[in-house]
Amino acid sequence: MIHLMGAVVPVPYPSWLNPADNTWQITAATFVGLMSLPGLAVLYASIVPKKWAVNVLAMMFAGFSLVLIAWVLWSYKMGFGATSIGGGVHNGIQTQYNTASVGTWKHFFENFVGKPGGITDSVGEQAQAVSAANTAIPFHFPTSSLAYFQFVFAAITPLLFLGSVLGRIKFSAWCLLVPLWSTFVYGVDAFLLWGGGYFAQEGSLDFSGGYVIHMSAGVSGFVAAWVLGPRLLRDRQHALPNNLVMAAVGAGILWLGWNGFNGGDPYYAGASAAAAVVNTNLATATGVVVWMALDAWLSKERKPTFLGGVNGMICGLVGITPCAGWVNGRGAIAVGAIATVIVWVAWNFLSKVRPFSKVDDALGVVYTHGIAGLCGGLLLGVFGDPNMLQTGCGHLDASGQVLTTSAATYATAKGTCAPFGVSGWMYSGSAHQLWEQFRAAGFVILWSALITFILMKLIGLVLRGARYKDEILEVGDLAIHGEEAFPEEAFAMRSDGAFAMAGLDKGSGSTPALAEPSPPPGQGS
Repeated sequence: MIHLMGAVVPVPYPSWLNPADNTWQITAATFVGLMSLPGLAVLYASIVPKKWAVNVLAMMFAGFSLVLIAWVLWSYKMGFGATSIGGGVHNGIQTQYNTASVGTWKHFFENFVGKPGGITDSVGEQAQAVSAANTAIPFHFPTSSLAYFQFVFAAITPLLFLGSVLGRIKFSAWCLLVPLWSTFVYGVDAFLLWGGGYFAQEGSLDFSGGYVIHMSAGVSGFVAAWVLGPRLLRDRQHALPNNLVMAAVGAGILWLGWNGFNGGDPYYAGASAAAAVVNTNLATATGVVVWMALDAWLSKERKPTFLGGVNGMICGLVGITPCAGWVNGRGAIAVGAIATVIVWVAWNFLSKVRPFSKVDDALGVVYTHGIAGLCGGLLLGVFGDPNMLQTGCGHLDASGQVLTTSAATYATAKGTCAPFGVSGWMYSGSAHQLWEQFRAAGFVILWSALITFILMKLIGLVLRGARYKDEILEVGDLAIHGEEAFPEEAFAMRSDGAFAMAGLDKGSGSTPALAEPSPPPGQGS
């Protein structure tokens, strides 16, 4: 073997690739993917009336697939490409450090969104990842690892706000909305905050998607539900879950999948990733306990409920997401508790006030994701601990791999290097970070609302309405997909009866009628 040491021989990967970082990034991405399929799909399909379960599953799988296709063909580079349309970011480098000489508006628009482009060739999939999302340390994995990790984030976002519009949106309208929304809303928000765009350069922070994903989903779902109008009165009055046991399975996958959601966002398998995972679970556990306690002490029924616990779980998960690696354990508990209390109050009282009382947000996404995401993002400006380091100082070899760096060196500023953490108001006495968080939140709310409204109106024009007619809504899954999640009798009898009750003609493709058909079953949930 000695004589081969100086020779060029087959190797499994180039020296810039770190196997541990690459493995963790792909693993974390898989965890996040499982949050959507089956986690969120099972959760949503289990807490809606049974006549909508198949529709939820179909839109989940279709939405996930549509985002992936759009992502690799054009939208990944809009959110994480190396160059912005205006040139403010070029080849992964932010070029406008002296913003005073550029001007605010020029600086904003030249760092607004990345240039669209595909990543389906060999270079796009196997070359070292380059993005202004991270300029301090070279990425230790290929573009395909970064792109897939960011794809599962892009995919779950519209799937979250499906919870606002289910029970009336057309399947065709959904299939148009998802790729358009992912392009014009998600792509812009992601670049501005994550891809090295304007708000990232100004100092606004979002560790793992409290703004880009959850707040945006909550706002967009609320606006889309407003444009669509409410569900049928009977569906709103009898919105009973069809299977709480399966809902628990979906919720559990969502919770533990979040380890990849927040643990993968430092981009390296280091201490920040581990801290983010622990803080995520701390905030989530706090959210569960706080919501159930509030239900038991302050609700009309004075009973702790499982679905309340799930809401608290989501509040904790969403609240900690924008700050998971930048707060300590005490901060994580505080974020989980505060976000959950605020959302519980909003869920029980704000929902009775205009405009919330006039919009049928079916699963309350604007509360558990929109308001919780906003709370978490703002609380970063309060509880950010400068000693919770995402990156430190040390030495890199020619390939960008860490070498000869002690713990003391890592945590000590030297020369041009300063360890990166976030100084919230509690530690610095300054509200600067809180102000930057507020600015970014304001833009994400306005942009998400405006573009979602425009897209919903355009889709409605193209399809002559984005919601199904009431006769279709009376039947649900059988009318839309010809399937049902929990068939109680022979398919022919079940489907014929359901269509008859809605006054619909099933069509020539129906199953032949039985000689002595039984009366149609009564309307279930």
